Amino acid sequence: MRTRIALGFAAVLALIPIGYLLSLALRPPGDVLNSSLFPTEFTFSNFVKVFDTIELSTMLQNSWISAVGAAVLAVGIATPAAYFTARHARGERLLTVLLASYCAPPIVAVIPLFFLLRHIGLTNNVGGLIVVNGIASIPVAAWLLDGFVRRIPIEVEEAAVIDGLSVAATFRKVVLPLLWPGIVAALLVVFFLSYNDFLFAVYLAVTKESQTLTVGLSLFQGDRNVQFGQQAAAGLLGVIPVYVLALAAQRYLVGGLTTGATK
Repeated sequence: MRTRIALGFAAVLALIPIGYLLSLALRPPGDVLNSSLFPTEFTFSNFVKVFDTIELSTMLQNSWISAVGAAVLAVGIATPAAYFTARHARGERLLTVLLASYCAPPIVAVIPLFFLLRHIGLTNNVGGLIVVNGIASIPVAAWLLDGFVRRIPIEVEEAAVIDGLSVAATFRKVVLPLLWPGIVAALLVVFFLSYNDFLFAVYLAVTKESQTLTVGLSLFQGDRNVQFGQQAAAGLLGVIPVYVLALAAQRYLVGGLTTGATK
């Protein structure tokens, strides 16, 4: 009983920012700065006007495309890498190097990445964000998947090799099906990281056609006037689908994070 009360209290605390965001989104401009928790009058105009203020539909589309693409790219590379780190004698060193690279401040890579992407024509392009966020998230995906690979009994692979399968075929036909829950967890984690990215998006995608939601939310901060209601409405429209995805896939998320932390 006490556990349920504690979990309920934690859930309420976690939802307070979303509730206040909804409160701001439902207020007219004159009611935003009254410092009250609840609006004195309600309006849905912010959800309509926000599409005229910024290219919200394009930004949402770019955010989803870049996040999904980055997740697929990162996990596609991290899966065989995690298999190597978990099964090879020197795999621990490789995993350590990967995680060490993730600890570096990403701002130091912005300028080199800008010139590299410009050289291959991927600046102001969703494809550039997919490449950058995907490569940047490989260490996290490899760390998560490494724990799942270690949970697969090595005897299963040895039996497949004895039956005549090559190492590559064993990985493809035996390991990958058993690794599927970890792959889903890694895809979700990388998706959330890429969807929330602001640093790379604000420097590498500055045109209206390539901007993501995180960049669009920053555009409401003007010199003299801030459209808090519209900014809150845009934030809700971007957050709610991701919240639904996280709730629907919470079993994979919890399992993936727990496995990665306890391997």
